[in-house]
Amino acid sequence: MKFFEQFDVKQLENLELLAKQVVEGFIIGLHKSPFHGFSVEFAEHRLYNPGEATKDIDWKVYARSDKMFIKKYEEETNLRCQIIMDTSSSMYYPEVKGKLNKLQFSAVAAACIMNLLKKQRDSFGLSMFDHQLIAHTGCKSSTTHYQLLLTYLERLISDEQEQKTTAAADALHQIADAIHKRSMVIIFSDMFDNGEDMDQLFSALQHLKYAKHEVIVFHVTDKAHELEFEFENRPYEFIDLESGDKVKLQSNEIKSFYTSKVKAYTDQLKMKCLQYKIEFVETDINEGFNQVLQTYLVKRGKMQ
Repeated sequence: MKFFEQFDVKQLENLELLAKQVVEGFIIGLHKSPFHGFSVEFAEHRLYNPGEATKDIDWKVYARSDKMFIKKYEEETNLRCQIIMDTSSSMYYPEVKGKLNKLQFSAVAAACIMNLLKKQRDSFGLSMFDHQLIAHTGCKSSTTHYQLLLTYLERLISDEQEQKTTAAADALHQIADAIHKRSMVIIFSDMFDNGEDMDQLFSALQHLKYAKHEVIVFHVTDKAHELEFEFENRPYEFIDLESGDKVKLQSNEIKSFYTSKVKAYTDQLKMKCLQYKIEFVETDINEGFNQVLQTYLVKRGKMQ
């Protein structure tokens, strides 16, 4: 995606405009890809069924597509989407000037999904957690609500606190208890749980599934460094962003051990998600937003 390759971190200062630009670029790309069928241009329409009244047919769309679509109004749409953000300190990796870290990437991706939801007149809410649930809003579809959630995300981007640990399980249980209607639940997290028992984490995810929600976990990582440990063969000082612990070592001395452990962990995450029918999406912050937006649109299409 050319837009992402030319990304300027200064654009984060206007998250609404940035999300709009990313979404517009994505929609243009849809028309040139196998995902053409998920055109957001028709997201507020449904196909006309023979015998229905013709007063709500969108004739402009018919002129362009030679297909008849009925305009859908807000009361006809009932998709609800709760976006959940992991804001623990590990999400601030990498600390490289001019490059998006995992939290910034997730915030932009969340803003883009909210932009699409707003276009489609669906309702959406936002939850954020680190060692505790720090924010939770209900789902609304108003422009005022959209602006409020963008403000939350912008504050999050600018608030780089150190040594914020993760307690995902407790937060997810609270969120599951707070969502009273069937929803799409989208989670952005690196799933680095600071020693939290994986069974507890998946008990919380299962709680969301038990309530009949459709759950997508975007496993947000800097793949080359965090999963594949692609560092130059020289001494480094590695710092745990959540605990502050530091260790000095030669990268090649532990690469094999590290990658095998990370692979085993991510494989377990994938298998558990498959078992619970949770969509698990490996999301590399260096690859742009297309995969996130495509996954959302496919899932939305299945829920209609």
